[in-house]
Amino acid sequence: MFDAIVIGARCAGAPTAMLLARAGYRVLLLDKAQPGTDTLSTHLVHQPGVAALARWGVLEQVRASGCPPLERVSYEIADIRLEGCGRGVEGQRSGIAPRRQVLDAILADAAVASGVELRDRCTVTGLLRDDDGRVVGVEGTHRRRAFTERAHLVIGADGMRSTVARLAQAAYSVADPRLTCAYYTYWADVPAGLELYEGPGSWTAAVPTNDGLTLVLTYFPQSRFEEVRAGASEAYLRQVEATAPALYERLRGKEPAERLRGTGDQQNYFRKAAGPGWALVGDAGHHKDSITARGISDAFLQAEALVRLLDGRLGAGPERLDAALADFADERDRALMPGYESTLAVARLAPHEQRLSLLRAVQTDAELTSIYFDMVAGIGTASALYTPKLLSLL
Repeated sequence: MFDAIVIGARCAGAPTAMLLARAGYRVLLLDKAQPGTDTLSTHLVHQPGVAALARWGVLEQVRASGCPPLERVSYEIADIRLEGCGRGVEGQRSGIAPRRQVLDAILADAAVASGVELRDRCTVTGLLRDDDGRVVGVEGTHRRRAFTERAHLVIGADGMRSTVARLAQAAYSVADPRLTCAYYTYWADVPAGLELYEGPGSWTAAVPTNDGLTLVLTYFPQSRFEEVRAGASEAYLRQVEATAPALYERLRGKEPAERLRGTGDQQNYFRKAAGPGWALVGDAGHHKDSITARGISDAFLQAEALVRLLDGRLGAGPERLDAALADFADERDRALMPGYESTLAVARLAPHEQRLSLLRAVQTDAELTSIYFDMVAGIGTASALYTPKLLSLL
């Protein structure tokens, strides 16, 4: 009998399992892949996520992997250029953008070192329930052999197409249309900081990552997905050239280091966060367009919130556990809804004149620029930007 079974060993599930084990619980972590495999990702970990890695004692290991600190940000739109860095949180002013096969493996190893039992190449096919319909475990196959395991709590951290969410019949509480499609690849010998470029119907970003590579991402309106997919490589380069011509010049004459990856399945939703004997963390419970790169930091936030609210209530009876899960659901929605709404505004790829006027005022002042980049990182909300200085400039 485990205290918790976590399905999915990436950047939501591995920290959840690790923190539960450090709290003294017996935890089983299951994943369908082997540790160290790649996955679609913007890679960017904003400062709140970096602060979480520092609290967990794994930040230096991530940095030692060759992942450079993102100490300055530049953002260009229309005639506006903002450059600087945020004020940060808990002393962390730099973001990082590790490859997912690096970050996820470090987090899975940290979970195992904390006492978690990890089983890879594991497929969950069903949830076990008691006579009252409460989830009490899972069944599935591990390296082609059937198994069942029981636990007080089953946690789905298995992504946007979550098996746990489907089996638990976790309803959508918020759902909005897809807004963008995204394509990216990696380039060698392309010096870059964290660079963001926006235009009508377009968005391009450059992010340094492991092994001396620079990730260059492009975003298109969802309405163009079929057109872009038909000639993705050409559309990708045209988008970089149109939105970020200076970056395009750095790519000219070079070949990508890896194949082009892309997706049009940028879903926007909140699912019900928990029910009797089950909970969802990470993309399983909430997903938004990757254009603001909030997913990894949000997953860390959810892992910490769930474990903190479970303290003393996991294994203390169904009523106390269900109260903790209800508290987690409320806290998740309050914490993530502002970022969800701001992400959808950006993902519409239609900058309006009021926002441009605000940014023209912001770029004239270094302090306002830092506050703006804090907002981009999810440290503060838009209201923090409206200081007396900004109102005077406007």
